[in-house]
Amino acid sequence: MARGKICVSVSAPNAEMVARIVQANNGLVDLAEVRLDAMARPEVDGCMRLVHLPLLFTNRPSWEGGAFSGPEEERLQSLLRAVELQAAYVDLELRADKALRQQLLVMKRSSPTRLILSWHDFSSTPTAEELRNLLRRMRTAGADIGKIVTTARTTGDVLRVLALLEEADRIGFPLSAFCMGKKGRISRVATIYLGGAMTYVAASEDQATAPGQLSAARMNQLCSLFADEY
Repeated sequence: MARGKICVSVSAPNAEMVARIVQANNGLVDLAEVRLDAMARPEVDGCMRLVHLPLLFTNRPSWEGGAFSGPEEERLQSLLRAVELQAAYVDLELRADKALRQQLLVMKRSSPTRLILSWHDFSSTPTAEELRNLLRRMRTAGADIGKIVTTARTTGDVLRVLALLEEADRIGFPLSAFCMGKKGRISRVATIYLGGAMTYVAASEDQATAPGQLSAARMNQLCSLFADEY
């Protein structure tokens, strides 16, 4: 089984800074997530021009842990532009209005951009059945890839989320699944060796965009331990 991808999540005020941060992690990651909600004005065009890695564009709203607090239609425009420019991926929350999702699905019919439908729980981890329901909802909603991220309070939470990868494999649906928090850190590494589509890392130790996130350098140190096996 090939290991999943390593994605560096970048929160920066402009495209030039995004490009500098990504360049500093050249050779450590497979792609970069641009957090458009960190920008006063989403610079999709600039990022596409300046960054020479596959890009994932996310414009995370405040109601799902992000910084964007404006109208939803405005939030969507930057993602539609990313699809128009044929970015590698765009991320939309499963909780977002279905009409917004439909606009993305229509736009990407003429683009190679892949749609990630994501779901985050910043306080706990749902039951196994609830997690499986989320997985099925993402698949039927038209996602190319699912992303389910919870907060681990116990080791059981971690095992429950990682077990979801087996179900995703059974139904042939690419999934990123891991846990936030200190107890969840091991899942950020384990997931890409257990069938997870990708894991997310920070550009440096002090630039984490989520609790428990490892830096790109630290992730590569850990992955080197498995280099001969995968």
